[in-house]
Amino acid sequence: MKLNQQDKIFLLFGIFIGALLSANFLGAKITAFTLPWAVALILNLIFWPLIFLINLIVSALPAYTIFSQPFLAYNFFDVIHVSVAILTVPIMFLVNDIISEVIGKPMAHKLINLALIVMLVVLVITVISVWLPADPSRQYFSQQAYADIFGVSLRMTIASIIAFVLAQKHDVWAFNFWRQKTKGKWLWLRNNASNFSSEFVDSTIFMFIAFYALTPKFNAVYIFSLIIPYWIFKILFSLIQTPFCYLGVRWLKNNNEK
Repeated sequence: MKLNQQDKIFLLFGIFIGALLSANFLGAKITAFTLPWAVALILNLIFWPLIFLINLIVSALPAYTIFSQPFLAYNFFDVIHVSVAILTVPIMFLVNDIISEVIGKPMAHKLINLALIVMLVVLVITVISVWLPADPSRQYFSQQAYADIFGVSLRMTIASIIAFVLAQKHDVWAFNFWRQKTKGKWLWLRNNASNFSSEFVDSTIFMFIAFYALTPKFNAVYIFSLIIPYWIFKILFSLIQTPFCYLGVRWLKNNNEK
């Protein structure tokens, strides 16, 4: 099946919204697995300067005394502890950058606005679905399990929506800022530079709105201890998806309409 450019844009919109909804529905699961030692060693060496710099900065903070060991372990990648939603976030930033590069900033903003509307509609439908009582004759069905899976706190929902909008809007701005600075060259630079900063915005806004002062333990330093590991994983995924950004831009520019 041959797709013209408009068809491809619709497809990218669908992938973007699908990744967004997946992140919201699946993100509660935290996975843990061990990388092969050679892969972990390479990643630990690559990210050692960043981890060293972060530890150096944190060690200078007065609140550092709450940590009995380095803020980030230098064998950070030996065992992965991360939300499964981390797999969907790079997809959204990738699609956003492809749209920005080929179609332009207005279309990227339209993508974000449409995705926000979809997320709000799905949120309302989910809340109503969880609120409606279950049929008591269906004894195999657990209303509590259903609510546990699909029910979300208002605070986390607000955090997710605000973080999504601000991070994606920042990504569009940062991508076009670096595009002007590089005069349209070095796609890999603007792709990663915009992603690194925008993903930090995403994690920071979400974590602070969702968890700050939830208990006395959740002070600013502790929140950053949650933010930084996720940001490092997002940096890794951004680097991995760089070739796909080039492929996506080339694919979208190739208009197969006959």
